[in-house]
Amino acid sequence: MTAQTTITDPQTHAVNLRVRSETRALIDQAAKAQGKTRSEFMIDAARRAAEESLLDQTLVRVDQQTYDHFLAVLDQPPSGGGFERLMAAPKPWQN
Repeated sequence: MTAQTTITDPQTHAVNLRVRSETRALIDQAAKAQGKTRSEFMIDAARRAAEESLLDQTLVRVDQQTYDHFLAVLDQPPSGGGFERLMAAPKPWQN
């Protein structure tokens, strides 16, 4: 059994990456801030990026009536208590 293989997941595989020292230091700092190992941090980040990339390519098909309703909702100006609170909240860049 190699260091890359774990008992809980026998299907793990090594992925080797070459990065500059400053990039590795940045990754290590971010991983430490989240209480993760470098590998855990990089795997989580890569998984999120992969999922987002695939979701960006998702095609949703709807009938004309549903599409027209969707466009009508998008054309409505924002409103409601949540929107009012958001607009009244202090802006960090205005401090």
